[in-house]
Amino acid sequence: REILWQFLLEAVFLTAIGGLLGVMFGSGIGIGVHFATGFPISMPWWSFALGVGFSAGVGIVFGIMPAIRASALDPIEALRYE
Repeated sequence: REILWQFLLEAVFLTAIGGLLGVMFGSGIGIGVHFATGFPISMPWWSFALGVGFSAGVGIVFGIMPAIRASALDPIEALRYE
């Protein structure tokens, strides 16, 4: 059970960090376009939360099966074939 949570939290953490970096990169591009062209931009706070939350949700969805499989393994057998 502890291994399940460890794998799942790792997947969520990695995808949330990726989402945060993506939001920062996208915002930087939007600000750059604004300064270069003068086009007005709108970046509401909820769009940042939605982007990071969506990526964390993807981590949960696609991390649950590997986490379940890893938690079902015997740790001694898993280390033996490492």
